[in-house]
Amino acid sequence: MRTFSYVKATSLKQVGELLAANADAKLLAGGMTLIPTMKARLAQPSHLIDIAGIAELSGIEVKDGKLTIGAATKHVEVAKSAVVKKAIPALAYLASHIGDPQVRNRGTIGGSLANNDPAADYPSAALSLNATIVTSKREIAADDFFQGMFTTALEAGEVVVKIVFPVPAKAAYEKFPHPASGYAMAGSFVSQHGKNVVRVAITGAGPGVFRWKDAEAALGKKLAAASVEGLSVDATDLNEDMHGTKEYRANLAKVMTKRAVAKLAVTAAASKSGGK
Repeated sequence: MRTFSYVKATSLKQVGELLAANADAKLLAGGMTLIPTMKARLAQPSHLIDIAGIAELSGIEVKDGKLTIGAATKHVEVAKSAVVKKAIPALAYLASHIGDPQVRNRGTIGGSLANNDPAADYPSAALSLNATIVTSKREIAADDFFQGMFTTALEAGEVVVKIVFPVPAKAAYEKFPHPASGYAMAGSFVSQHGKNVVRVAITGAGPGVFRWKDAEAALGKKLAAASVEGLSVDATDLNEDMHGTKEYRANLAKVMTKRAVAKLAVTAAASKSGGK
């Protein structure tokens, strides 16, 4: 039997006070990671602090060339948002392919980033788009936020409030989903910022999301799938299990990157022709 206290918080101030007073408390938004770990007895919090209804954690808006999404925004809300579809269509596409309908209707963008599951989709978008994770204490660049498997720069008592994405010139996401869970065995988010700046973030293949800088350099010179052809992802530290070897995941990462870049070309052509 698991004994814990449940508190539905109404403000970030209350959340801060509860976390300060209860060292073993955990935040609950969608619960897509926390609830399973509690069931497996891998987590036994003294308090569950429900933050899903806090107004300060909601909202989607574009201002001054940046898309801001509240941390408690559900995946399905990102996927269906007209604002997201117009500003960064690739982000809406990514959200629409997370897990399954149950996960998309409960999971939140802030929870996904805060947990930094190696197979999660959102970390690749945040890293590729050079997002800023705004917390209850500070602002953290995506390059500094993700620090390995289930590890981030978040400190004790720190809460993700919103995520700010610079709107890129163009972006695309492709992944090879696990056939059972729908999570990424390897996914690649490619974004172009300005004329020659390209960022490529790989998720699912390794113990954490990472930038493929060789591909970034090659694509910065020529944004075409052929630019990646002669490259390879270093398989040394990639994941390996019954579903695939390190080398298999390295190849998947390359293939997904090529597909994402090819999608960019198709999207650009459709845009020029008015979508016809």
